[in-house]
Amino acid sequence: MDGGEDFGPWLQRQLQRANMKQADLAKEAGVTRAAVSAWITGRAVPRDETMRAIAGAFGAEYASMHTRTTDVAGSGRPVRWYHRPAYTDGGRDFGNAATFAFDADVEVLAREATQNSLDERLDRSAPVRVRYTIHELTGENLARFREAIRWDDLFPHYEAAAAQEQKVGRVIAEGLRDMYERDRLVLLRVDDYNASGLTGDDYEDGRFAAVVRRQLDSRKSDTSAGGSYGLGKATLWATSSLGMVLINSTLSVPHEGRTERRLVGRLDLPWRTVDDEPFAGPAWFGEPDTAPGSEGVARSWWADEETVERLYLTRESSAPGTSFLIVGAHDVASIAADVGKEEGDDEETVQAMHARLVDALGRNFWAAMTAGRSTAPVLEASVRTLRNGHVVIDEERVDPYRVQPSRTRALKAYLDGETVDRLTETGQVALARVPLTVPALRGQRGTAEHEAVLLVTAAEDGDGKPNQMVTMRGNRMVIREARVPDLPLGTNPFQAVLLAGHAAGEDAAQAERAEAFLRASEPPEHDKWGQTDELRSVYSATAHRRIREFTSAAYRSVRELVGRPQAKSKEGPRALRDLLRLDGGPSPTARGGGAPTVRGLDAELDAAGAWHVRAEVRLPAGQDPWLLSPVAKFDVRSGARPVVGWSEVVAGQNCELVEGGLLFKAGARSASFTAVTDVSTHPVRAELAGLVVELQKTRGASA
Repeated sequence: MDGGEDFGPWLQRQLQRANMKQADLAKEAGVTRAAVSAWITGRAVPRDETMRAIAGAFGAEYASMHTRTTDVAGSGRPVRWYHRPAYTDGGRDFGNAATFAFDADVEVLAREATQNSLDERLDRSAPVRVRYTIHELTGENLARFREAIRWDDLFPHYEAAAAQEQKVGRVIAEGLRDMYERDRLVLLRVDDYNASGLTGDDYEDGRFAAVVRRQLDSRKSDTSAGGSYGLGKATLWATSSLGMVLINSTLSVPHEGRTERRLVGRLDLPWRTVDDEPFAGPAWFGEPDTAPGSEGVARSWWADEETVERLYLTRESSAPGTSFLIVGAHDVASIAADVGKEEGDDEETVQAMHARLVDALGRNFWAAMTAGRSTAPVLEASVRTLRNGHVVIDEERVDPYRVQPSRTRALKAYLDGETVDRLTETGQVALARVPLTVPALRGQRGTAEHEAVLLVTAAEDGDGKPNQMVTMRGNRMVIREARVPDLPLGTNPFQAVLLAGHAAGEDAAQAERAEAFLRASEPPEHDKWGQTDELRSVYSATAHRRIREFTSAAYRSVRELVGRPQAKSKEGPRALRDLLRLDGGPSPTARGGGAPTVRGLDAELDAAGAWHVRAEVRLPAGQDPWLLSPVAKFDVRSGARPVVGWSEVVAGQNCELVEGGLLFKAGARSASFTAVTDVSTHPVRAELAGLVVELQKTRGASA
């Protein structure tokens, strides 16, 4: 038979929608009940004249029996909200715990939602396109939208939830107050294209159920996926002050014979009582189900274009993907920035939200948006802002070259095969390989050796903080950004990028195992690599040491690429040479091999006039620890050098902060620490004197 969905499942659903039994259809079609059963199970198909009889029984067109791309029975049932009944055992949930894993922050939303879109990329030769739309509704537009979502039916539930003293109740109360007192509602829509869409059954395993029905179900088997906890989708609901998200999905795989305009809504409220009837919390917006065991439950429905438009869910093309509409979007940071503005000056709020989204997308996904000469980007992202359908801020496509010029240059050079072994000219990109030893899974033997790619290039003003290293894997979302420690004195500003797993390239050895290992080492925020419960249980309790070794090796490689020969760099730049003096100070104690000395000093003045110092210490050979105090002095033109105090001392490599000083590790040959001088102890302004740093024996020390 031609058409979309298989005839058996389609016929079974029509019977349920029409509230008919197999025997009823058999009587109408003039066949036996066994024949109807054979059609439903796929053992047989009806003849042409019987098809006409079936169409008549459902009051449908004969052609629909062959196309099977629409439901013909029970059509026209209005969509409604279904609220989950309260638990019979008396349990109460005062909110969705998953939403408390993240802040109600559009920056967090951009990171988590975009990561999920990247994980669902369909055509691997083309980028996922993600567009964020901020849409503020007021007046008549707001009234029509509330009618479309059946607000009058929802309002008693919101009243009951807002009256509660729990955190979720207070957030909802504020959301209602903002909507009614200011007569406005902010919608934030996240659209992705070239993505899988919410495929699968309403209730069984699949993408749809994982997002709409379940918690902590990530449905991601690909090791290169960014998410693994199933928590990221909760940011959609966390960003809604009303706990409401509406969804329109275009499927990459047909469901019920169709792919376009699969709609559903989900509402997360706390436990509540409405008209003396208790409800558990969540609710769903959809068509009442007729399947046995799910009667009355709201399931997804296939909407017409007019309905999609009234719900502000119209997609711009038939490309697979999903649109999430966050109703009552709020951003804690933007709201904080809005304090003190004139009442009614709402444009600044949506503008701040727009700017934060653009910034977050650029900082977290610049690498995914970078393309080579023959390599397409993984992601394209943009943000636009509307009010009542009119443009407030034009669509702004995020440009990685603008937000991260040096790092983007470095990655493009790698994609184009234009790296060098050593930096000798401005604009070059140096490449080094960094080994990662992947341990065996618990109960197994044998490690794997993976080589990550390290890129280093000169920093530019638009990069932000210099001398940073960013790490990433898989789909090239930034995992962590951190300053490279223990840099040689006088190092020129640079940026470094560490690509691990699949991010290191399609041909990277053991990339699959590296991806699985690093993914297991990430917390729900996916913002670092380190010890996690999953890493401990899947690998071993000591597996995190491999991460530490990997990071240390990457830092060493950076220092090798940016370091200068000691003879050329020990004096440092002229500005520092004029103000700084390196001094080991008096010998802390007489020991064989000499005494610890400050061999490198990197310092800068802040706006308040405090010195920020980073010192490298040379330790003599020996097996004993050293307990010493760093002392700062001003090198004035005449008289004794006055001692100035520290407002902060932080231990670095091979040392730890103990009471009264720094304890340097036994057997270490070098160490480092950072410190900040206390401006209140400066006898003169810092720029009028040189700075001398000495190491002295701590009083009462026996180490």
